[in-house]
Amino acid sequence: MAIESLMERQGTFDYILLETTGLADPGNIAPLFWVDDGLGSTIYLDGIVTLVDGKNILRLLDEPAPTEVQGTHHGAVLTTAHLQISHADVIILNKSDLITAAELEKVKERITSINGLAKIHVTDHSRVPSIEGTLLEIHAYDNLTDVDFSEKGHSHLDPSISTLSFTVDKITPGSVSKVDAWLRSLLWERQLPPQSTGQNVEDFEIHRLKGLLCLTDGSTQVIQGVQEVFEIRETERHPSASGEGCKIVLIGRGLGKDSGPWKESLEACLRNSD
Repeated sequence: MAIESLMERQGTFDYILLETTGLADPGNIAPLFWVDDGLGSTIYLDGIVTLVDGKNILRLLDEPAPTEVQGTHHGAVLTTAHLQISHADVIILNKSDLITAAELEKVKERITSINGLAKIHVTDHSRVPSIEGTLLEIHAYDNLTDVDFSEKGHSHLDPSISTLSFTVDKITPGSVSKVDAWLRSLLWERQLPPQSTGQNVEDFEIHRLKGLLCLTDGSTQVIQGVQEVFEIRETERHPSASGEGCKIVLIGRGLGKDSGPWKESLEACLRNSD
């Protein structure tokens, strides 16, 4: 990999900013920082930043050029813009000076319907108030303090990609392995494990996920996932963990109209004996 060669020649870097203009799906790069032993031992993935053209984004989503179409799902067109927004941890919503306040709110609502996890920074001429915390030092993969884990239902604003979230009761430390198996089924096999009740979800694709596992022993673990790659690791107690259960947020296509089947599926897996 080019980054590995660069580090071998030049030594230690304070920060590496990888610009991927022209790459339709940034999600193909992000997992490399977890699965590549050479990279994982020396650097970490800080976050994915997407620059959105506030003046033209709705047209790009709804009326894409043939070269921007990445596929269809049950009649809904998936565009390059959908993919780039869905994988973002931070979105720079630019050209706010070229649209009205009402148009800006409409754009923000559409972006949030696609990716309810990303932080949105509204700018004009791409000027951000501070580089640190906006473009650099995001810590999107090792800090979930600012993540909104509130319940999110399916949005009808965008039929291609949506955000869903749900909560289940606290789990025992021994049940973490069951969550791991559930995630492997979702991300590797694209199958929702059998449920005791509810309707199954078929033909789905998860682009991004985050989770907070609250354990009965008082500890917490976080889940981070990009496409087929995910990790579960211990973390400091999250501010949202006090007195609450485990929380999962999914971003992808074909997730269905509500989070019920996903919640029921995980609960069924947690009930199964080892």
